[in-house]
Amino acid sequence: MERITMSLDSALAGLFDAFIAERGYTNRSEAMRDLIRQQLEKERLEKSDDGYCVATLSYVYNHHELELASRITHVHHQHHELNLSSMHVHLDHDNCLEIALMRGPVHEVRTFANAVMAERGVRHGKLSMVPVDVDDTSHTHGGPSHVHSRPLT
Repeated sequence: MERITMSLDSALAGLFDAFIAERGYTNRSEAMRDLIRQQLEKERLEKSDDGYCVATLSYVYNHHELELASRITHVHHQHHELNLSSMHVHLDHDNCLEIALMRGPVHEVRTFANAVMAERGVRHGKLSMVPVDVDDTSHTHGGPSHVHSRPLT
């Protein structure tokens, strides 16, 4: 591990310490590492659709909207190779929250997410991606075949 020293003015240091306390960090170093990772990942994803990611797509929709659930399911089936898992939660008598966990090429995950969020009646859609390195060789470890994904930062 490499040690880096930095200087902050008192006001910024105070805000950073408040941030650390709010988030429950035990030290400044871990908070700084997370902020650096977050920024590097954000910039990597903004600059290029190349590479792979793991991602969550969360969205809220009204299940009474005409055939919306069927349209969303159709989009999921069109991109079945990206979907690892999904969760469906009933928020009230009308609204549902769905969360899709995905792994795949960044541009395909983004295309899938945009298709779901663009459906009429879907609201509050949010895509969160983490760039990863995917080991394309299949592994078994004595169980079912699978691939490994490692965060890039």
